[in-house]
Amino acid sequence: MIWNPEFECMPREQIAALQFERLKRILEYVWAHAPAQKLKLSQAGVEPGDVKSLEDMARLPFTTKADFTDNYPYGLLAVPKREAVRMHGTSGTTGKPSVSFYTRGDMEIWSELITRLASAVGVTADDVVQISFGYGLFTGGFGLHQGMEKIGALVIPLSSGNTERQLMMWEDMRVTVMISTPSYALYLGETVRDMGVRDRLKLRVGLFGGEGCTPEMRAQIEETLGITATNNYGLCEVMGPGVSGECELRDGLHIAEDHFYPEIINPETGQVLPVGEQGELVLTTLTKEAVPVIRYRTRDITRLVSEKCACGRTHMRMLPTLGRSDDMLIIKGVNVFPSQIESVLIGLKLPAVGPHYLLYVRHERTDTLELQVELLDAGVLESFSELDNIRNTIQDKLRSILGLTCKVTLVEPRTIQRFQGKASRVVDLREK
Repeated sequence: MIWNPEFECMPREQIAALQFERLKRILEYVWAHAPAQKLKLSQAGVEPGDVKSLEDMARLPFTTKADFTDNYPYGLLAVPKREAVRMHGTSGTTGKPSVSFYTRGDMEIWSELITRLASAVGVTADDVVQISFGYGLFTGGFGLHQGMEKIGALVIPLSSGNTERQLMMWEDMRVTVMISTPSYALYLGETVRDMGVRDRLKLRVGLFGGEGCTPEMRAQIEETLGITATNNYGLCEVMGPGVSGECELRDGLHIAEDHFYPEIINPETGQVLPVGEQGELVLTTLTKEAVPVIRYRTRDITRLVSEKCACGRTHMRMLPTLGRSDDMLIIKGVNVFPSQIESVLIGLKLPAVGPHYLLYVRHERTDTLELQVELLDAGVLESFSELDNIRNTIQDKLRSILGLTCKVTLVEPRTIQRFQGKASRVVDLREK
């Protein structure tokens, strides 16, 4: 179902015209109301009137995560505090968090964006939606909640954790839609399989975000839970979930281009790349009032697709992110994304090997990579020949995909941490 055909199916030339009109307006708004961002524009030698077309976006300076932390807490707020009705932020585990604020108008737009992505995967007022994101500063819980209420669905704000209660609610409340990170869905599916309760569940679709989801992980979630797994994308600095999401065809994530202007850049040079080339996603908010953001560097690696989707939507699509440019590991000159290793591990479909893993990076004369993989059956540990066969199979596949020899260590079942939120798969011991 298409929630708002007027905008979601708008012809490409009209989308571009609307984007340019809103870009001019937001630049004038920033110049008048956002001193920190006005200073950046001035230092780059650009004023709002200098932008004569969308191609002139390349003249505008980037906004980065550092701009949010350097201006913490209120430095990027473009409205009086009394006009802001909500604040969300990042975890701030490495220092001050990135925080973003929302006016009532921002909240209405955010709800609209969530209803679009929910409708795109078939969610209706007849659904029972269980949200297993943490509720708090993280945008996922409250962001998805308000949009699901707008669509008319019954929402269960269970938050993350307490797996037995998650499954109890699924069964008792006849939950049809689940919302969580892919990692937590993987863990919940593992528990459903162990308890043998899948036939008692009414789940039919999952909306996953907060982290990347490889095709192999998606397939495993669908197999264990018996659902259609869909991806959506967002980030706190520009809004939250609702920036983009898949439709039922799952052929890329539709970007809400009437509210966000996407670009792809070379992450090393900052040069804008043509549509279709892989690079770092950059987003400009076109309608956000409380904290408008010009050319935010997301650090997420993807590429854009401009062709009209068979579902009828015309907005640009982004492919699922390969990873983050700042998550990329460089091992012996080879660029490695954790998602590549996850795809290999799950894609091999080894009966004795589970989907849970950790990557250890060490420096021993040169940088080395160790993959710790969890076994499903502890009995395998008693067979040295079978262990060697599993290790060699994984090593050979990784070498063929990455061009890199990676040490593989097999560990006992349920010894690797499960994640209820974003998964942390890399342990970097180089500085230690």
